[in-house]
Amino acid sequence: MATMKSLRTGGVDKVEVVDVERPVPGPRDALVRIRACGICGTDVSFLRAGGMPARAHLGGEIVPVPLGHEPAGEIAEVGAEVDGLKAGDRVVIDPTGHPSGLIGCGGTQGAMSEYVLIENAEIGQNVAVLPGHLPFAVAALNEPMAVARHAVNRSEAGPGDKVVVFGAGPIGLGVAIWLKLRGVRHVVVADVIPSRLAKALAVGADAVVNSAEEDVTARLTELHGQAANALGQPRPGTDVYIDAAGAPAVFNTVIANAKWHAKLVMVAVQKKGADIDLGGVLRSELTLVASQGYPTEIFEVTPELAEHHERFEKLISHRVPFEDAQHAYQLALAPGVAEKVVVTFDD
Repeated sequence: MATMKSLRTGGVDKVEVVDVERPVPGPRDALVRIRACGICGTDVSFLRAGGMPARAHLGGEIVPVPLGHEPAGEIAEVGAEVDGLKAGDRVVIDPTGHPSGLIGCGGTQGAMSEYVLIENAEIGQNVAVLPGHLPFAVAALNEPMAVARHAVNRSEAGPGDKVVVFGAGPIGLGVAIWLKLRGVRHVVVADVIPSRLAKALAVGADAVVNSAEEDVTARLTELHGQAANALGQPRPGTDVYIDAAGAPAVFNTVIANAKWHAKLVMVAVQKKGADIDLGGVLRSELTLVASQGYPTEIFEVTPELAEHHERFEKLISHRVPFEDAQHAYQLALAPGVAEKVVVTFDD
């Protein structure tokens, strides 16, 4: 039996490398040698908990979970019935829709492993082939950039719109990039960390706001002009707000600033609820739109990720070899220390 190394939760705030059986592809499967895999906030949540709850019939105790759902790699083996894929092809994988469960999110496989099995491999369904010039570390951004793209699609922002993105983490910055590539007129990114705001300008945002130090209302009015809510009260002329921060203060800020018929898109996971001024929502006829995952965007983004790879590469703050995976996850666990950590595998 051939084995491989795989990473899983090893207790609260810990990871461990274990030897597991290397998957063997069936006639309709493909085996991918992983070359890079990003660390997501979801991974950090698993680490904070020490794993995931087991099924109820097992008592609901916390059990280890294989990590990693942002992979890029190359085909190592293909089954005889797989069309269009061959050994050596560079690929990204959709971690959803596998019979064995979500890769890296409760399924039997995690992509922070030397190999991952694509069950029932089909181009455009659960795998996409990459151009040769796209670095694997940037290709590993495909999954989070699909999350960001879905938020932009849900926003329906167009060239004439003025947009504010709250949160300059990887998703918020990805949102800003997609908005500008879509031709959106003016994109502002708001955050409280100066280095993140500098990164937002570097990837193409038109302006930034440090919401810890600046008057957000005054700054947005300066940037987007003055409008009003349904009662005629002055409000910034911002058309669309996108919450990629997940902080209750964002909701309150948007409601306090929303003009008539403004829109708020929620892509960040809310860690705790907020007392919402429903009267303020009514006075602006604010539309709240939720954005979850990437129903159609996982491979929609791949060609543009490759075309604009130099811009997306700016999102990566740390590249860490798999041998130092413990360090990679400690970076991700420390607030404000790392923006986007990508684990790389030896050639």
